Amino acid sequence: MRFLPAGDIFQTVMVRRPQVEIKYCTQCRWLLRAAWMAQELLTTFQDEISELVLIPGTGGVFEVRVAGETIWSRAEQGRFPDIKELKQLVLDRIAPAKDLGHSERQQQ
Repeated sequence: MRFLPAGDIFQTVMVRRPQVEIKYCTQCRWLLRAAWMAQELLTTFQDEISELVLIPGTGGVFEVRVAGETIWSRAEQGRFPDIKELKQLVLDRIAPAKDLGHSERQQQ
């Protein structure tokens, strides 16, 4: 909840933090990979994410969505995301001003 000035009074504005979803293939046994990526994202974005949902799927699916927008698809990319790469994609959508620290900085 944030308070924004409106003339002489303050207005209460509810700011909804985005949901992150990781859909993974159960046939391929990618639960541990999905859970590890979920843990990394929750640790890094603990104040920016409202919830992180693991969604079981089939057929080789591995997708990551932020607020309904697919930011990674193994089918499109042909590979899994590197965790640093995934964090940067999430960061760009939910907290572009946040600094990920020295170990997560994008190479220039």
